[in-house]
Amino acid sequence: MNPRPSAVTQVVAIGIGAALFFVLGRFAAIPTPIPNTTINIQYALLAVLAVLYGPAVGLLAGLIGHVLIDATGYGIWFSWELATAVFGLLVGLAMLRNHVREGEFGTSTAVRFNLAVIVSHAVAWLLVAPLGDILIYAEPANKVFAQGALAFAANSVTTCVLGTIVLAAYARTRTRTGSLTVGE
Repeated sequence: MNPRPSAVTQVVAIGIGAALFFVLGRFAAIPTPIPNTTINIQYALLAVLAVLYGPAVGLLAGLIGHVLIDATGYGIWFSWELATAVFGLLVGLAMLRNHVREGEFGTSTAVRFNLAVIVSHAVAWLLVAPLGDILIYAEPANKVFAQGALAFAANSVTTCVLGTIVLAAYARTRTRTGSLTVGE
């Protein structure tokens, strides 16, 4: 069984994850009719990192990556950056003690991953982001809940589909625990 990722590995994963989150979020976002809301694929990357490297990596890679996106675009919008961090943290917590790094990504793990993604996106985009917008920025509730609902739906679909594909492919590249036998 592979040991838990070292602190150095986690720091590297945070840096690379934040950079990739930024690039995907800044240059691969698909616009929607709702202002300041896009369809994003970077949440699949963030979920994969949270599964493979843990909740701290999910939280920090998401937070740093989202701050970089906002700092080079819309301007810092803390409620949504916090929502991204919460998403990464929750997926990582829900997927603790998985065996994807050991080559195991069966149906039960895939279902667990997809449920973790949907619940984590719901908390992030239906609670944290809109309530933060209302409390911090005095934004109109109907606007921010519409933005949150679209973000929840779009991010859930893209993260479930892409994240499941990436984790399944990754697991197939790993040697399963106990799969090697000594030749006779």
